[in-house]
Amino acid sequence: MSNALRDQLLKAGLADAKKVKKVKKEKHQQKTQSGKNTVLANEATTLAQQAKAEQVARDRELNRQKQAELAQKALAAQVKQIIETNAISNKGELGFNFVDGKLVKKLYVSKKLHDELSRGLVAIARLAEQYILIPAPVAEKIIQRDASSIVLLNTKQQQPDEDDPYADYQIPDDLMW
Repeated sequence: MSNALRDQLLKAGLADAKKVKKVKKEKHQQKTQSGKNTVLANEATTLAQQAKAEQVARDRELNRQKQAELAQKALAAQVKQIIETNAISNKGELGFNFVDGKLVKKLYVSKKLHDELSRGLVAIARLAEQYILIPAPVAEKIIQRDASSIVLLNTKQQQPDEDDPYADYQIPDDLMW
């Protein structure tokens, strides 16, 4: 209440001094509490905004991880499909030895496939626990996607070094080990 109105109400007897003091005290308390409430409200909103930003960052990271997993699965499915569609039948009686990691494995192939494996025209790919023969150009495409799927891909013979003491002794193509 303004001072003039308060004075008029006191003179008319419509308000007493106690009520005026009480109203004045309540207004003062409201002013001081409203200042405190805004500080508390500001802190609460900043905490809420920080929590929301952290949640958004966590969601982005989880989404990125899920996308990476999906891309990995899609790549594995692509490699599997390429191997299955380009598989060469390898029924034969001639053993072809190759190294897979630290183990020496043996695959029975025909004479023609043995020769092509030795010259690098055919490669050996791993699909689950099986070894599958595929053409060399297909193997190169698979290496671009997932090099661990190709177990053996012989390269073309390079020129021997000039100072190689065994240069005169060529290894025969039909040598089996």
